[in-house]
Amino acid sequence: MRVKDKYLNPFTDFSFKKLFGIEPNKDILIDFLNELLRRDEEEIKDITYLSPEQLGRTSGERKAIFDIYCENERSEKFIVEMQKAKQNYFKDRSIYYSTFPIQNQARKGGWDFALKSVYTVGILDFVFAEDKGSDQVFHHEVQLFDKSVQEVFYDKLTYIYLEMPKFTKTIDELETHFDNWLYVLKNLENLTDRPAKLQERIFNKLFEQAEIANFDDDEYGEYEESLKTYRDLKNSIDTAREEGIEKGMEKGRKEGKEEGRKEEKITIAGKMKQQNIPPEIISRSTGLRIEEIEKL
Repeated sequence: MRVKDKYLNPFTDFSFKKLFGIEPNKDILIDFLNELLRRDEEEIKDITYLSPEQLGRTSGERKAIFDIYCENERSEKFIVEMQKAKQNYFKDRSIYYSTFPIQNQARKGGWDFALKSVYTVGILDFVFAEDKGSDQVFHHEVQLFDKSVQEVFYDKLTYIYLEMPKFTKTIDELETHFDNWLYVLKNLENLTDRPAKLQERIFNKLFEQAEIANFDDDEYGEYEESLKTYRDLKNSIDTAREEGIEKGMEKGRKEGKEEGRKEEKITIAGKMKQQNIPPEIISRSTGLRIEEIEKL
């Protein structure tokens, strides 16, 4: 086993699930969620991992596969996603995914419709297109809002998005535990040692779990494959988006904006398919149906 980097890239599927999605490391996820939610009371004490695969009500409905799906001791539900690349209609997908833990709370008989809170957390390795012109806000927390009275209308459904490229603090500029978390997520792969500011117990465990030299041969092989998929995905989207935007703009001028966006997605999907990226990942990244991708 030849180790190139000291620590893994947390944005790969293997890495994210190893650090946050397994029982021995649930204290790492608990610490992150508590810091993210910043609740003075009712901190999460424990979590239970739930099946990440959620089926539709009928065989013909689209299913959802979460990166991590869990609940705390109060039965509040958490969907945690590490999104590697920009995806058309990503916000729409977030809303759709949140409907599964809502529907799963339905009870037969005399149920009074009381719901437990549902949180959808997106750790994004990209910036929303509408936010490109502003670096002021990278931590978005969204709830149902009543515009008439300028107050939250419903606080049991929360969407939290972290646009990681916008987080630019250096190690010397870190002030809070939350800053430390964001710095680790953003820079872990490029670190060669543990910074003095990150010597807390929870980060000591995270660094130990993330050290590639501690992997056995099977883990290392799985990580390398996951890393290759991540890099291929990024490279394919970066290059294809340029071509797709150009084609999409040209076609959009002739046939309308919607057709232009479709052309862009098809171009990106074609490039990704040439890199042997699985159709499921291409579908999540472009919004195209798997049937459409298989025909390319």
